[in-house]
Amino acid sequence: MQILLNLEIVSGFLTELRSAGSREIGGLLFGEHIGGDAFRVVEFTVQKRGGNHGSFVRNPDEHNEELQRFFEKTGENHTRFNYLGEWHSHPSFPPVPSVQDVETMHGIVNNPEVGANFLVLLILRRKADALAMSAMVFRSGYVPEPVQVYTELRPESPPARRRIRTL
Repeated sequence: MQILLNLEIVSGFLTELRSAGSREIGGLLFGEHIGGDAFRVVEFTVQKRGGNHGSFVRNPDEHNEELQRFFEKTGENHTRFNYLGEWHSHPSFPPVPSVQDVETMHGIVNNPEVGANFLVLLILRRKADALAMSAMVFRSGYVPEPVQVYTELRPESPPARRRIRTL
């Protein structure tokens, strides 16, 4: 699986992480299916409450509202635009999923009310003005797998990519 982040999305993450300082934040990832197993992150949300120095607790009610807003905005075109997964920061720890992160993602992907075939978890950490990250895909009944993350140097030209440093 491949995830593409354009420079505007990367800049948005950096701005939010800078603003949050040492407090963990997170939110939803919305993506556009661009072919095969490749998806472009077109939008992300930021849940600013629920995090502290060492943990982040997602707010399902807030997330449901954001899901509905995104689906209305994209005309309910779930084949092209959909909920891709979640992200959160680890400002004080390596950007790798914790045991709690893995359990949470398994709980979401195995929830029949969510109805997701897969979910991506992106863990971010700001280092100066750059992002360090890890990305994993979760599927029901499978072990999480790493995801390749690329930045798009020119959003209209997917071949013009460079790999983001992932752990």
